[in-house]
Amino acid sequence: MCGSLRAHWGGPVLDKRAVSKSEADKIIAIEEDHWSDVKSLDIAPAKLSKSVSAFANTAGGEMFIGIDEVKAGPVKTRRWRGFADAEAANAHVQVFEGLMPLGGHYEATFLASEHHPGLVLHITVFKAKGIINATDGTPYIRRNAQNLPVVGEEALHRLRLDKGVVSFEDTPVAIPPEEITNSATALKFILSVVPSAEPEEWLKKQNVLMDGKPTAAGILLFSDEPQASLPKRSAIKLYQYKTRGDEASRDTLAFDPLTIEGCLYDQITEAVKRTKEVIEGMKRLGDTSLVDVTYPDETLHEIITNAVLHRDYSIPADVHVRVYESDSKC
Repeated sequence: MCGSLRAHWGGPVLDKRAVSKSEADKIIAIEEDHWSDVKSLDIAPAKLSKSVSAFANTAGGEMFIGIDEVKAGPVKTRRWRGFADAEAANAHVQVFEGLMPLGGHYEATFLASEHHPGLVLHITVFKAKGIINATDGTPYIRRNAQNLPVVGEEALHRLRLDKGVVSFEDTPVAIPPEEITNSATALKFILSVVPSAEPEEWLKKQNVLMDGKPTAAGILLFSDEPQASLPKRSAIKLYQYKTRGDEASRDTLAFDPLTIEGCLYDQITEAVKRTKEVIEGMKRLGDTSLVDVTYPDETLHEIITNAVLHRDYSIPADVHVRVYESDSKC
């Protein structure tokens, strides 16, 4: 039978759901991993908050509070030992309300089984848009079955980037503004689009020049040589292999990888051109002989453009375009 309970402290109404014996057995045996965790009802609220923070800061997950894990030598066994009633879980529910006061970041349900004592509190934590700290003021992330603290400004900045709280492309880079205000790329673009605009003022309005410094996006778009300011993250590398994809290795390269540099617009144009040349220089097996390989220009352009536009520029790695041989007649 389903019903609802209200905790004494005046928190949200929590549903109570009856589960079958097979469901209860699955909950007791659930494997702890990146998305799942089981906790004893004796867990301290402060320690519970670390799991809440970790799930919310990573990919979300589920917790079942009221499952004991008993060790007898090398063997671990579990048992269902839930809360005596809803009020007994007040301190645990307050952790969620304290860390996520708007209530939209989690769902909570009490699970009851006629085969086991007490109520297990089932919590589903959703991935939060912002960063959620534990009660100790530290944010945590989930890695496999562990809650790891995010320590240091560099790690915290990485978490902000991963969650989209900040964008690497919006980050100012400590180089002279002339890198984009006086570049041939920027001047050519502005003259063709807004010929009456002054480069510096126009770039400020586009938010690619902030506090007198070019942003990473400004460098990628308007610098003549963005690779000098953002090395290892702003070029395209083109590879051709003399084998199929599952057999490819450095030893099967047809030539040394080609590095394509310049502003993003020029990179895309040049990468499409060079990739087309590589593909058209290959042959495939036809019905009676080898025939030329062709690839639609629009498709090739879309593939490379998407790779350039949607990559994570905070990670120091270039875009890689790989071309393989095929034994197909298609």
